[in-house]
Amino acid sequence: MKYTPAKLSTKASVKPKGTAHLKPPGEIRIIGGKYKRTKLPVPNSPGLRPTPDRVRETLFNWLGQDLSGWRCADVFAGTGALGFEAASRGAAEVLLCEQNPALVLRLLALQAKLQASMVRIERGDGLSALRRLSAGSMQLVLLDPPFEFTQFEAMLKAAAQVIGPNGLIYLEAPRAWLDNELLPLGLRVHRSGKAGAVHFHLLTGA
Repeated sequence: MKYTPAKLSTKASVKPKGTAHLKPPGEIRIIGGKYKRTKLPVPNSPGLRPTPDRVRETLFNWLGQDLSGWRCADVFAGTGALGFEAASRGAAEVLLCEQNPALVLRLLALQAKLQASMVRIERGDGLSALRRLSAGSMQLVLLDPPFEFTQFEAMLKAAAQVIGPNGLIYLEAPRAWLDNELLPLGLRVHRSGKAGAVHFHLLTGA
């Protein structure tokens, strides 16, 4: 399916206050598209902190809502919230990579429940998964690593190789990433916001 880059929205970001989003909420929901309102259970698992609903809503406002024909990779899938949200909004292919075997089983169960044939689930390390993907093969890479993750520069360098000329990277991190440190990696900030202790960014190729 031919990929046509969406026009990125210029709507202002939502900035939830507080740190409640760092605690597992029990369950979250897909907020748009054909799987809208589907519940995703959130177990109390170390390092698991799903992207809050309002941040996901902001992200998909930025992306333009319709991801028809896009190829996407969510390489720290966790609950699958970001990847299944992309699938819900029309993505043609979505790779979900997750290292925790219990979470992988939950992802497989959700995939079967939704009959989401566009979703492919792998168990493994997110950074290794990025490095295995072909150069320029993805329109959107979703990066929401565990809170204790430290290999951000290596991760971003690998992601920059994976996106095509009009590709995008969504990044969540404990601090803001700025153009002066992203440009050497071939990236720049298109949009950014903050939700409690988490900084979120939409990056494009430099």
